[in-house]
Amino acid sequence: MIDKLPTLLQLLKNLQQVPYLASKNIYRVASHFLLMDSEKAEQFCKIILEAKRKLTQCVICFSWRENDRDCLFCSAVKRDQRTVCVVETWQELLAIEKTGGYNGVFHVLGGVISPLEGVDAQDLTIQQLVHRVQSGVTEIILALNQTPEGEATSAYIASKLKGTSVTLSCLARGLPVGSSLEAMDRLTVYKALSERRPF
Repeated sequence: MIDKLPTLLQLLKNLQQVPYLASKNIYRVASHFLLMDSEKAEQFCKIILEAKRKLTQCVICFSWRENDRDCLFCSAVKRDQRTVCVVETWQELLAIEKTGGYNGVFHVLGGVISPLEGVDAQDLTIQQLVHRVQSGVTEIILALNQTPEGEATSAYIASKLKGTSVTLSCLARGLPVGSSLEAMDRLTVYKALSERRPF
């Protein structure tokens, strides 16, 4: 029956390509957009296109920045540029930043090594991190989620930095195994960060 509604079918197919959008919610999201006021829908599309035009990844830390401005973290004079906190995505960066207890800079990997999903080390910004260490970095904090993939990625980074003078540390194990930083409360993330230990 839905085959007789090609426009709706096309909308659903495009929504299926959005990562993290559960299949059961696709119909609800489609209904939301279809019932949305035309003016609001146009505004929504305009904001997405504007974000695509105006935002880019920093070439040093790979966080988002406005095209016409320096990176909020890499250009901040008051931040300790020698301490780099390595995170999977910018969502984890925000979770750590919300604690107010970290004053270093970040490095966003863009994910973790996951052979089952076709993601290997070359797909991430690990090589750029290794190169970055040569510019006076003294500590790398591995703040990856405590999942098998996160642990494997941390171990891979550690092997790549073996022989350098940089100190490697990781978050304290106060975070539940298998949890996501994004879902943790500020105090838990702050305690895990402040009680980090050598990797």
